[in-house]
Amino acid sequence: MTTTEPVRPRGPVRVAAVQAEPKWLDLDAGVAQVVDLIAEAAANGARLVAFSETFVPGYPWWIWLDSPAWGMQFVARYADNAMTRDGEHLQRIAAAAGRHGIHVVLGFAEKAGGSLYMSQAFIDDTGAVISVRRKLKPTHVERTVFGEGDGSDVQVHDTRIGRLGALNCWEHFQPLTKYALYSMGEQIHVASWPSFSVYRGAASALGPQVNTAASLVHAVEGQTFVVAPCAVVGQAGQDLWCDTEQKRQLLRQGGGFTRIYGPEGTELAEPLAEDDEGILYADLDFSLIAVAKSAADPVGHYSRPDVFQLLFNARPNRVVVSGERPPVEVTEPSDLVPVGEHPLERV
Repeated sequence: MTTTEPVRPRGPVRVAAVQAEPKWLDLDAGVAQVVDLIAEAAANGARLVAFSETFVPGYPWWIWLDSPAWGMQFVARYADNAMTRDGEHLQRIAAAAGRHGIHVVLGFAEKAGGSLYMSQAFIDDTGAVISVRRKLKPTHVERTVFGEGDGSDVQVHDTRIGRLGALNCWEHFQPLTKYALYSMGEQIHVASWPSFSVYRGAASALGPQVNTAASLVHAVEGQTFVVAPCAVVGQAGQDLWCDTEQKRQLLRQGGGFTRIYGPEGTELAEPLAEDDEGILYADLDFSLIAVAKSAADPVGHYSRPDVFQLLFNARPNRVVVSGERPPVEVTEPSDLVPVGEHPLERV
């Protein structure tokens, strides 16, 4: 089943991108913060509000600052304050979305058994949890904390505000992942980032210039609106993660570079200062998608399938398979989802 038929909501769609410091390692306080921000965004007319990567219970900055032995002091606390995808904390957030009639894309650390994942929950304006996806490949030292997702986590969903997809952080440097989303007719994309606070001035690849550019490129390359929330490291975060002056230099306060982009590259909201907390808003005019795609549609008239094709295994990677049926092995192209087909249709 192809999913490239466009959905066009009536009138503009107001979206909101949160720039805030998380309630570090405090699940209950973090959920309360999310509920309050949902209410604020809805009161200002937003039909979608998006949150940064692992906003609950905050990004685990210890992994970039010292040895694994030093970081072990945070491991149990972080796991204790991670959410499950079916627990009462996420249900509380979903109920707030339904109460205020707003879609939510929430970045959170997901606890499943003994493992953690960098997840994003899609919640619709009735309060239904549409889906939870996991980051396909945690980046660098993130792999000391988090497991990885699989092909079923590459998702675009039909909603009342259009076709909605999301990725976390450096998933925006995975060209094939992005191309799969483009092929599913993505119209609004949530690009969730942590703060751009670490190694400022020493590692350009981790800084705001490179990573806001990745959000912008996704918008222009896929002709989609990009809502890019980004967290802030404030005094509370620096005090928690930094016990020396050297670490305070490695993880600076600020780092909030939330952006909203149009499908032809327009910046649609005035940015906040990097150390300010608040919400960015933009009204999305879906006619801009048609204008952008008339110039370059990478999965349509601007593609060359005779030269390049994407093979996409969209099946969940199950670690336990019943003995009643053999595990599925993907060996032939026929087992893979062709570009333009929604992965969840084949799971």
